[in-house]
Amino acid sequence: MAQTGTAQQTRPRKTMYLGDPLAEPPPPELLAVLDPLRGRDDALVTVLQRIQGLYGYLPARSVRYAARELGVPLARMFGVATFYNQFRFTPPGRIRLQVCCGTACHVRGAPAILQRLKDTLGIPADQTTPDGMFTLQTVFCVGGCSLAPVVLSNGQAHGRMTAVGAEWLVRDLRAAEEGKP
Repeated sequence: MAQTGTAQQTRPRKTMYLGDPLAEPPPPELLAVLDPLRGRDDALVTVLQRIQGLYGYLPARSVRYAARELGVPLARMFGVATFYNQFRFTPPGRIRLQVCCGTACHVRGAPAILQRLKDTLGIPADQTTPDGMFTLQTVFCVGGCSLAPVVLSNGQAHGRMTAVGAEWLVRDLRAAEEGKP
């Protein structure tokens, strides 16, 4: 059967070898995290927690270094890191807002507070604003049920929060971060 029209020729793709991204040794601070855990098969979550503690998130390059240095398959490292929701692959904002959604906070209005924060910041939960200032998260029970509903800003509790109060909190935190009175 004859083809009609012009035959499209395929050209081989040009690829360029950019070198081994892990050719350089790991940073000393990462080695300090990895060295005490070498040879421990049960320490994978601990390794990831310590890397996140060091950088505030899991940089892909650091996870690759960890896999290489510990002799763990990279797929296993990323498999564990994506299984647990405690790990993040993007840098957190300078201000971490956590809305408690435990039972007491939920009953006293946490869903409305969370929605107002989403609208005010323009992001869904577990995301960071484009300017890198705020990360919005939900947590379940911060242990302040008598103050419900509670919003944490970088670990500081703001109790008896309202939706309007949450909007004011964002405004005040933004002003403080930008150095405005």
